[in-house]
Amino acid sequence: MSATENKMGVLPIKKLIITMSLPMMASMLVQALYNVVDSIFVARIDEAALTAVTLAFPLQNFMIALGSGTGVGMNALLSRSLGEKKFDRSDAAANTTILLTLMNYLVFFIIGVFFVEPFIRTQTNDPLIIEYAVQYLRIICLCSAGIFFQMTFERMLQSTGRTVFSMASQMTGAVINIIFDPIMIFGLCGFPRMGVAGAAVATVMGQIVAASVGLFCNLKKNPDISIKPKLIFSPKADIVKEIYFVGVPSILMMSIGSIMTYAMNLILIGFSTTAAAVFGVYFKLQSFFFMPIFGLNNGLIPVLAYNYGAGYKKRIEEALRFAITLALGIMLVGTLSFQIFPKVLLALFNASAEMDVIGVPALRIISLSFPIAGICIALGSVFQAFSESIYSLIVSVGRQLVVLIPVAWLLSLTGNVNAVWWAFPIAEIASLGLSTVFFKKVYGKKVAPLAD
Repeated sequence: MSATENKMGVLPIKKLIITMSLPMMASMLVQALYNVVDSIFVARIDEAALTAVTLAFPLQNFMIALGSGTGVGMNALLSRSLGEKKFDRSDAAANTTILLTLMNYLVFFIIGVFFVEPFIRTQTNDPLIIEYAVQYLRIICLCSAGIFFQMTFERMLQSTGRTVFSMASQMTGAVINIIFDPIMIFGLCGFPRMGVAGAAVATVMGQIVAASVGLFCNLKKNPDISIKPKLIFSPKADIVKEIYFVGVPSILMMSIGSIMTYAMNLILIGFSTTAAAVFGVYFKLQSFFFMPIFGLNNGLIPVLAYNYGAGYKKRIEEALRFAITLALGIMLVGTLSFQIFPKVLLALFNASAEMDVIGVPALRIISLSFPIAGICIALGSVFQAFSESIYSLIVSVGRQLVVLIPVAWLLSLTGNVNAVWWAFPIAEIASLGLSTVFFKKVYGKKVAPLAD
């Protein structure tokens, strides 16, 4: 190994994963914080507002799936190309992704104009919830350029090992969101009181600022790639194909999360709007533990991809062992927190007595699945790094569509909403089984043949 090559090929693995992942884990913790703060302020309006944001989430999640999945495809291609010293190809991957990002935004602009209200009406007939949700989601969609370009520019920084700058982008956007949430929602500092729409405005403000910081960092602080208009608007078909060969399974995998949350909303709102609100609160709270794991995952993928391109077997194996251990430890902390402090966590969202009755068992039951989920996410990084994302897709389909939703629906037939939450641990056990089988297959195909 040459001392002059990228740090992903020479730094000790534990130090490398910490330096790659810790900034992203920290910034994602801040992201989780602003998601929670956003909902805390929204809950102060009324429970209908909290339910409205919950019903908007499936479409927001699909937006994130499209942007993040495209970034995953670029990430794997860019990191591998750098490891193979194919710099023209890494530049092409970065610039082509910028064009794809613009196209993603145009899709959601159209959705924001024409499809937001029909989407919300499929989930509820409550006029106040519909009004809140449409206000919120229309702003999020029409101004989604911020989040799409934020994800793209941050992925470029992550792909080249410059995670400190990626963290700066994410944290700046999150801080802007947190500051402006109460200002725009409640009309502070001379601003008009905007209610739920104010939460959306604060969100997109943060995303646009984060995207701007990410662009600046790539132009000024990332010499491994060159962003040029000529390359952006001269895409190569083979680059697009390779990006989406890895990215489409990731997009579909995350989009399945949108289907899952949409179906769960329908199941739970059949009990009460409060049950749907509890589900939304759970999703915000669990992000405190899942977001750091995704940060770890984002740091691990380029490490695995680079060292696979360079043929360093031992570094790949050590990286996997260390990442799985970290993921398991973080998720165990999450489980303990939800088991011991469920009422305290719910109180953050101005929980009513009815919300406590539903929410306390929900948090305790679902959190039993956290350690298993942590292991599955770490194993899934292998599929993404080695361009075998189809296995991630199969695992996600199996967990969320084949197991989780049918089991949740069957348990809902008991008439006891608290029974529905057991679908989550059951689905995660199935996910672990599939992940283990596919990991062994990919390891045998990709890693085992490499020289020690």
